[in-house]
Amino acid sequence: MSEFLQFALAICVIIVAAKVGGYVSLRLGQPSVLGELAAGLILGPSLLNVFNWSFFTDEHLGVTITHLGELGVIWLMFVAGLELDVRELLRSTGVAALAGALGVVVPLLLGTGVALWAGLGVEPAIFVGLILSATSVSISAQTLIELRVLRSRVGLALLGAAVFDDILVILFLSFFVAIAVSGSGASLLGLGVILLRMIAFLVGALAVGAFVLPRLTLRVARLPISQGVIAFVVVVSLAYALAAELLGGMAAITGAFLAGLMLATTPVKEEIEQGMDTLAYGFFVPIFLVNIGLETDVLSLESGELLFTAGITLVAVAGKVLGSGLGASLGGFGRRESLQLGIGMVSRGEVGLIVASVGLLEGLITTEIFSSVVVMVIVTTLVTPPLLRLSFTFRPKAQPAPASRANE
Repeated sequence: MSEFLQFALAICVIIVAAKVGGYVSLRLGQPSVLGELAAGLILGPSLLNVFNWSFFTDEHLGVTITHLGELGVIWLMFVAGLELDVRELLRSTGVAALAGALGVVVPLLLGTGVALWAGLGVEPAIFVGLILSATSVSISAQTLIELRVLRSRVGLALLGAAVFDDILVILFLSFFVAIAVSGSGASLLGLGVILLRMIAFLVGALAVGAFVLPRLTLRVARLPISQGVIAFVVVVSLAYALAAELLGGMAAITGAFLAGLMLATTPVKEEIEQGMDTLAYGFFVPIFLVNIGLETDVLSLESGELLFTAGITLVAVAGKVLGSGLGASLGGFGRRESLQLGIGMVSRGEVGLIVASVGLLEGLITTEIFSSVVVMVIVTTLVTPPLLRLSFTFRPKAQPAPASRANE
């Protein structure tokens, strides 16, 4: 079988498995994203290991699927931004800042403590805490979209908190790596440079989005080009994602989210939404969700590593629920809304993997720790959708009113 036919077969298997898994999940009363993630685990090395079967001989197949999945998460966050209103998002800035900040600090402290207890050195332990501080709301955003509550107070604050989380984690990561690798003087200079890059990117992205993109979008819409607006949006979303990483030092998904947020103000929003929904959910997003499971081998962990993995996974869940939930509470949210926001921040997704990859590359963590982190990312990603759905749909039974004395 040629390499192209192997690729075509792999895509067919992934999309069919994703949609079947999503359908089964919906029938069981859970978000479809949970079934799509589970489909990846079933197809991957943890169970069937389908893409290592004899007729899949292309050694580049896994890389190609990963790249398609990365496009999927970019356009998933773009669609999430497209569904929001900038003015609504700005109203939740205070609670988002508190939830994002405490959602970084609490997991950082708890994760470092667990890693030290497990016998790791100070530097690896702190880095494990940094990994647990990261968050990726792409899965939560998809779940909130399915529940039709993305534009609720919790949904808006959640997305805002994720931006603050992203900024703080990158600052801490840059600071720590600079200290560990280059020395404290270089780290302070590097931290200042990173901060200036972030500010410059955010200001530039918002300025271009407010004054340039609306005019360009209308001009493109008038051109006699087949699907010109969608082609333009694809380029803009990718350009924002590239700029976020290369210029701002931030995650690519943050740039994609900002691109969607800016294009949501254009008169052709409905056309953009319809086209990008079809492109993302029909092809790229299912590949992204399934690929998370394809890259994980739960069976490779040894008994001692399993205990460490279980520890950091529990801390990963508790740290975000307690930290971000406390931040939301301090920002004026009630208990239920604070819990919902905290749960929404639990998934680590690709952001956690990115931070872990940096640590592995710099020699700050071992391959065994990295494997444990991958499992933690998978578990937090899997548990977030059902917990989030339960937090929005569960209603405690009303307590009967006490009988009045007249009825005694």
